[in-house]
Amino acid sequence: MPTVQLQVTGMTCSHCVAAVTQALKSVPGTQDAQVDLTSGRATVQGSAAPEALIKAVEEEGYSAVLKQ
Repeated sequence: MPTVQLQVTGMTCSHCVAAVTQALKSVPGTQDAQVDLTSGRATVQGSAAPEALIKAVEEEGYSAVLKQ
């Protein structure tokens, strides 16, 4: 299963993590999403387009970039 990793900035608490996780899981093609507050890393499994994942995070008020 394809995996996309994002670096998310702006998260400060568990509520932020929950909001970003929910946003990522709402993107069509996402099978699972794990978000880590400490590292700011989001790991998404599935066929969702990276651009759509970034847009979903940004719509929640956070910033995200594709992690290489």
